[in-house]
Amino acid sequence: MRLNFALNAAASTLAIGVAAIATPAFAQSTGSQDFEQEIIVTGTRSTLQQVAGVSTPDTPKAKAVLTSEAIERAAPGQTVLDTINQIPGVSFQNNDAYGSSGGTLNIRGFSADRISLTFDGIPLNDSGNYAIYSNQQIDPELIEQVNVNLGTTDVDSPTASAVGGTVNLRTKTPSKELGVLASMSLGEYDFWRVFGMFETGELTSSGTRAWFAASTAKNRVPYNGYGKIDKYQLNFKIFQPFGTNDFVAVSGHYNQNRNNFFGSLPLRVDTTQTPTSTTPRTVGSGNGNRFPITNDERFYTINVPCQTDAPQAGIADATNSCGTEFDRRYNPSNTGNIRVNSKFTLSDGIVLTIDPSYQYVKANGGGTVTGREQTRVIGANTYTGFIGGAYYFGNDLNGDGDTLDQVILMSPSQTQTHRIGVIASLKWELDDNNTVRVAYTYDRARHRQTGEVGKLDQLTGEPIDVFPVNNPLVTSNSFAMQKRDRLSYAILQQVAAEYTGKFGDLTVNLGVRAPFFRRNLTNYCFTTSAGGFLDCFGQNATLNANYAAANPYSFNSTTNVVTGFAAPQQRVFNYNKVLPNLGLVYRFGDNVSLFASYSKGLSVPGTDSLYNAFYYPLGTPQATPVPETTDNFDAGLRMRSNKVQASVSVFYNRFQNRLATAYDPELDQNVYRNLGNVKKYGIDGLISYQPIDQFSIFVGASWLKSEIRDDIEVAKNQDGTSIFAPTAGKMESGVPKYTINVGARGYLGPVTLGITAKRTGPRYVYDTNLPTFTGFYVPAGARTSAGAGPILSAAQLANTAQIYGAQAPAYWMVGLDARLDMKWTGMPEGSYLQFNVYNLFDQYYVGGFGGGLIQSNTFSRTTGIATYGNPNFVQIGAPRTVSGTLVLKF
Repeated sequence: MRLNFALNAAASTLAIGVAAIATPAFAQSTGSQDFEQEIIVTGTRSTLQQVAGVSTPDTPKAKAVLTSEAIERAAPGQTVLDTINQIPGVSFQNNDAYGSSGGTLNIRGFSADRISLTFDGIPLNDSGNYAIYSNQQIDPELIEQVNVNLGTTDVDSPTASAVGGTVNLRTKTPSKELGVLASMSLGEYDFWRVFGMFETGELTSSGTRAWFAASTAKNRVPYNGYGKIDKYQLNFKIFQPFGTNDFVAVSGHYNQNRNNFFGSLPLRVDTTQTPTSTTPRTVGSGNGNRFPITNDERFYTINVPCQTDAPQAGIADATNSCGTEFDRRYNPSNTGNIRVNSKFTLSDGIVLTIDPSYQYVKANGGGTVTGREQTRVIGANTYTGFIGGAYYFGNDLNGDGDTLDQVILMSPSQTQTHRIGVIASLKWELDDNNTVRVAYTYDRARHRQTGEVGKLDQLTGEPIDVFPVNNPLVTSNSFAMQKRDRLSYAILQQVAAEYTGKFGDLTVNLGVRAPFFRRNLTNYCFTTSAGGFLDCFGQNATLNANYAAANPYSFNSTTNVVTGFAAPQQRVFNYNKVLPNLGLVYRFGDNVSLFASYSKGLSVPGTDSLYNAFYYPLGTPQATPVPETTDNFDAGLRMRSNKVQASVSVFYNRFQNRLATAYDPELDQNVYRNLGNVKKYGIDGLISYQPIDQFSIFVGASWLKSEIRDDIEVAKNQDGTSIFAPTAGKMESGVPKYTINVGARGYLGPVTLGITAKRTGPRYVYDTNLPTFTGFYVPAGARTSAGAGPILSAAQLANTAQIYGAQAPAYWMVGLDARLDMKWTGMPEGSYLQFNVYNLFDQYYVGGFGGGLIQSNTFSRTTGIATYGNPNFVQIGAPRTVSGTLVLKF
């Protein structure tokens, strides 16, 4: 399994800056941030103490807030998800040093699809599979703060899956003063970036003001000498205040990325194809390649330049490998949104907030396929379309005048989403000590997932258009060829209520939310397996009817065996649950507080999992995937003074029906696994100390343990007996066992020097916690031959010694930043020159991966022994990268 989507990690850049004043937003929506002030402000203490820019808000939840000071110390244009990597409990592996190529996020053992990412209150997780795309985040210069909730989400959060915390981005409020900010950056791997921001200042007597910003960045990807990244972004925010605290803010965002995949290699280090073969296994991204053993081996080559097979009339042309390598795939995206945040005081103590939004996504990812110019004959009928994993066009694809050939084509998975939402909240302050609010959330995403096919340039193997959906190839039956064709509506309606009461030193927060999820799904293709494989005929009624007659569908309720293929159809899934939460804060004087929280969470199956269920008839358990539920417990102690700020918390999470997801680019689909009941528990903490104004130090750490309760069923014999993977008592894969964070900063006149270091603990590659070649097993009583599982053959044991092993090793990542204030040169205040070094010691390490079950090609249904397996695909960690930035402020 190869993972290349969704996020990033490596050491961030500086000591964490955490704002703890009551005025800024600590929550997601305008209503949540307004209500949370009632929790963190007590008596006359309207601010929280902070040391060297580090603090934790005094709320019932384990939370940290990073200010723009910390964010701007990172490398230019860096994704903010890399910056939060310095928070204990957060683990992020960055695919490249500049944050434009994706990565892997994990918070307290929760993967990205279990974490809610919001942007001025609107949800950024994919509406279908809940993934987070770190390379699509807003320019860091525009972020006022990022608050990270390590445990639970806010009561009005518009999320279908966030059982593992939240990351909330809040953009800056336009300044009252006219101003310009310009930033110019250069760095290794031909990196350059330009950013500009214009502040209008107050335009009217009523305080109307705005900012407008744009940026563009380009660089080469490390390692293969081929891939490139090209990104630009536009943003604006218009702010209209009313009275003292009320306002309406209208904001817009557009981001365009064009980048290649790269650096995703098999996690194996054996140098020959088999233990008895002398054929070398070289470093590279193909199935037959291996992972680098040394730093130098990280830089591998691919087949560039090359030419595709030259067309020849009257000859059955075959394909070659030009343009087919993983590193030549593209992952383009166009994303945008319009956001409105508003707050209105209706009367004394009654506040209404309304946050509507619209989002648009056009993106794809995937590789090349072989297009056949012939048709497919099945029985008495002739077909064109996507059949059994092959593409039959029935027309000339390469322009040589015949229909005899096979041609390499581009066939990514295309997604286009239109999403609207609104979060409305009404808060009522009953008196100085009691506040209530009610909230309503609506979120509707139209999610169109297709798989159109496009041509490659014959001279270079490059795509003619990275978006084949713009001009798709059609078959002789006049429909666009597609490997998938489905339309989804993901709809959420949610009501919530929350109460905060202050009883002396005790503050109590009670909440409840009731989400109602509806998934209206239409699959226009035939579902041919429980794994979601499809045959597609472009919604051609005649071909669909003929194919259904040739593959009649039936289901044996005794053996649960399906014969034939499930026809195109529509299904509607509904999920709802009442989810309570409780939080307490007890203060011991001014400096120490005890906090605790409980919440119940719900994660609805993603659309991929639901579409896979179309293989089974309605009314069967297999046809209705069950949601994941969690019980989350969190408790901790905080201490704050002018010199020291410290926090420690313990947590326990109990899962029922734990769903795990990983993206497999080889299959070009998400692979799901149900881990059953799982429990997680751990501890994380931080301490910040500033003995003098010129120096501060930060230390943080986390430890995590997860445990899968049972062995996981992975297949069934034809007689109905089950085949299991030995996962009982094992830790989930892809999760670091511990993290350690250290940061220091020194100030000497106009010079500031900061260093951060993070150690990410070992991560199991598979849920079995065993090396690559390890056997599944059939319970002894169900076998047709003797033995007890799990079993390893002698050959497997010999080969296991040559594979990377059960765990990706722990590693250190160190980042350095140095800033020179340029005011002494006569430049305007706020101008500076900054240098960043990412991965200072050029640490060689295994980057991001999603984990999974053991990948086994074949196994015996009588002995349960896996005879061969493919190791997981993982990302090479980003190398040392140096960059410099000149910032001018007028």
